[in-house]
Amino acid sequence: MGWFSRSSSEQSPAATRQDRQKCWESRDQYFECLDGVGVLTAGEEGTACTKSKFQYEKNCAKSWIDYFNKRRVLAEKQKDMLAQSQLQSQEVKRKL
Repeated sequence: MGWFSRSSSEQSPAATRQDRQKCWESRDQYFECLDGVGVLTAGEEGTACTKSKFQYEKNCAKSWIDYFNKRRVLAEKQKDMLAQSQLQSQEVKRKL
């Protein structure tokens, strides 16, 4: 895709709707693969998800990849914190 391969000195055109859709689909496939092998942090899967990782990196801008990877880890931490707070809330309610 042209807008991903330009040098940093050139202005990149905005991503089209089709470009974004391809990126999101390849991201979802890669993250499904990571889930399947039990890996949270992208890049720690070794050779398990090579094909889907290649498509993800091919179809998404580097800045998007960085964002999505960080967001994946953050979302999982938030799930854990929410579950923990719900557990604590239940314990407090039982004590009352």
